[in-house]
Amino acid sequence: MSRRRLDHASGRVALVTGGSGGIGEALATELTRRGMALALLARRAAALDASATRLRATGALVTTHSCDVRDTAQLAAAVDAAAAAHGRLDLVAACAGIGRHVMFAEHDSASIDAILATNVTGHLHTLRCALPHLRRDGGWIVSVSSVAGRLGQPGEAVYSASKFAVTGLSEALTIELAPQGIHVLTVHPGFVRTGFVPEEDRWRVPESARRTAVEPEAVARAIVRALERGRHEITIPRLAAGGYVVRTLAPGLFRRILTRMRGGTPT
Repeated sequence: MSRRRLDHASGRVALVTGGSGGIGEALATELTRRGMALALLARRAAALDASATRLRATGALVTTHSCDVRDTAQLAAAVDAAAAAHGRLDLVAACAGIGRHVMFAEHDSASIDAILATNVTGHLHTLRCALPHLRRDGGWIVSVSSVAGRLGQPGEAVYSASKFAVTGLSEALTIELAPQGIHVLTVHPGFVRTGFVPEEDRWRVPESARRTAVEPEAVARAIVRALERGRHEITIPRLAAGGYVVRTLAPGLFRRILTRMRGGTPT
């Protein structure tokens, strides 16, 4: 499969969901450093405006479009408004996501529905709504999944399910959209130091995950390097990708290791 490298960014336009913080804001910052204009989408209008103000202070061209990706009509209107404001879209980064670090039996239906609506339906419709704008000249899709979208994580069953869906969607689109000149990069971050995990759930996150957590800026830099090299998939930190190999070749060993890491008793 041919690779479409992001060989230059100046003059191009990126649409970023989840642009008010975390990986989304960090990626937006990296893209503006390379000369890209930005359309930022997020549901928290005040935080979105604060992010845009910080980026504009560096000389970046930024528009903001407040919307909730769970509301398909609202999302479609925001994507169309972003494309109209800039006259084009070259890159779409689906970074919006939520999660809970709780055991499956502790989830209520509202939290399950919110996670799936944001991480799966919202992600899918972001790409669907942006696709007609990308088709004009080709382009790039950055699809933010998770290591939990490759390796099922106890205590994150619903989140893992949502991110497995994102990984599957992205793998299919990598092949499906290539003939149209659209390059798909799937990103699998490990535990990232953001406000992603609610305060009340953070004590549940394994010490090993907290110790090896990466900064959102490191994820953003890795994403841009991958785009420049024409990569289709990255895991951050790279060490976490070793788990994919162990899971495939020795699934029993993988389960025992994961059980110990999570503080359980191997069976």
